[in-house]
Amino acid sequence: MASALLPRVAFATEAASAPYDFWFTRLMYESGDWDVDQRMPSNIIDSLLQYTTLRVDATEHVIPLADSRMLSAPFCYLAGHKLVEFNPEERANFERYVRNGGFVFVDDCNHDIDGLFAKSFEAEMATIFGDNALVKLPKTHAIYRSFFRFDGPPNTAFELNGWGDDLVHDYLKGIEIGGRLGVLYSNKDYGCEWDFDWRNKRFQAEDLTRFAVNIVTYALTA
Repeated sequence: MASALLPRVAFATEAASAPYDFWFTRLMYESGDWDVDQRMPSNIIDSLLQYTTLRVDATEHVIPLADSRMLSAPFCYLAGHKLVEFNPEERANFERYVRNGGFVFVDDCNHDIDGLFAKSFEAEMATIFGDNALVKLPKTHAIYRSFFRFDGPPNTAFELNGWGDDLVHDYLKGIEIGGRLGVLYSNKDYGCEWDFDWRNKRFQAEDLTRFAVNIVTYALTA
């Protein structure tokens, strides 16, 4: 399958000496504000350790999108509120990574389809992959049953509170390469939803990070 083209090995950091199945890679890009929702990665890592048997690196890794080290990551995260305008090196690495079996989860922190992040990121995807590459995912997509079962993308409190475009987005978008999802794109602001103090998790009626487990599981196994 396409993912076989991408080496699933750790890059040259402290993590390289340990045989991890998963490490969280946040992509740094020159435009916009990439450094958002700083507690979110640790909550996803905690849930992966709780629910799965994956060998998970407990450290978040921040790698410039223009750096070739990101090409060996099993999963990448990209988010922000502002302009997304890749430079040539960033654009080349993003395309190479996705076309060779990589997986990028992109989250719009504005949860606003008419916002600057949404418009500029979607324009970048059209430039790289074509005007019609980014499409709505059906609620039957495998990502909704890769670990836990969902009827579609779970809502966030920010949508339900009317923040952003005052809409509840009942879909996610994605780009498939060779029948496999390589880019998962959300206007639902999952990053903020999962950006909480870990000590408060025990007070939640439902674990909000379970869908993150699905995303990671899909990225590693599809």
